[in-house]
Amino acid sequence: MKTRITELFGIEYPIIQAGMIWCSGWRLAAAVSNAGGLGIIGSGSMYPDVLREHIQKCRLATGKPFAVNVPLLYPDIQQLMDIIVEEGVKIVFTSAGNPKTWTSFLKEHGIKVVHVVANTKFARKSEEAGVDAVVAEGFEAGGHNGREETTTLVLIPMICDAVKIPVIAAGGIGDGRQMLAAFALGAEAVQVGTRFVASQESSAHEAFKNAVVSSHEGDTLLTMKQLVPVRLMKNKFFNDIQNAELRGATPEEQKQILGRARAKKGMFEGDLTEGELEIGQVSAMLDEVLPAGDIVRNMMAEFESARLKLTTHPAGSGHA
Repeated sequence: MKTRITELFGIEYPIIQAGMIWCSGWRLAAAVSNAGGLGIIGSGSMYPDVLREHIQKCRLATGKPFAVNVPLLYPDIQQLMDIIVEEGVKIVFTSAGNPKTWTSFLKEHGIKVVHVVANTKFARKSEEAGVDAVVAEGFEAGGHNGREETTTLVLIPMICDAVKIPVIAAGGIGDGRQMLAAFALGAEAVQVGTRFVASQESSAHEAFKNAVVSSHEGDTLLTMKQLVPVRLMKNKFFNDIQNAELRGATPEEQKQILGRARAKKGMFEGDLTEGELEIGQVSAMLDEVLPAGDIVRNMMAEFESARLKLTTHPAGSGHA
């Protein structure tokens, strides 16, 4: 299947695994890339030397393209960028910051750059900064989220209309039907996070993976809106921070409740009570932990089946 995204990255399928903190190590990235998608190492939870190790191990595990995600607010970002250049990484996804800051540096080293956005303003700014594509991430997504709370169904066509570069849809996409819907809205690939958290190769703790596939509608909610909006699974920590927000706690008080390493405690160490459990709404659709390669293949099969169904029984034809 060819799109501008598959040609840009040299991949078989327009399925991109999100670079999620504490969940996206080299094993997951290599497995997705080996299955024909684009695997991404999430550097946001890695010290510089750990990132170098993951890049090297990923290269040994796959001969296919893979990428690194870099949150631009990372404190040691210069070290991360230097390692990415030194290790010959060819694709970088940036997020949580101004795309102008690092895009030219990466492009000068022959690296393809994609920036994650949640509104048309930053989509245009990203295009002006020279990125090769944007990820348009809707309100349904897990983890850090856009303040506008724009859903994927609304966001994707707006951003496709706003820029000429390819758009990758993200937020609430976990199967091939949702992938087809994103393509109908103008996207040329999808970025998938939550579905890959619940994969065998994900570095998430088994307790967290099991909680994800056991979750139901309404088990996630956007909170910490005074700090940085983030979608979390409900637990004791969620209730503590939500109650503080509702009673009017200052951002400083909320930071004290948040403390340090909450996401690591929850997603990586498996503390389902006091940990921060970042996950998307699509978790309610999941019921099993699968190999990452099976997830890629299942999505493509579901995509083709849904597309064939639309072709054979178009809307309004009277068929069930």
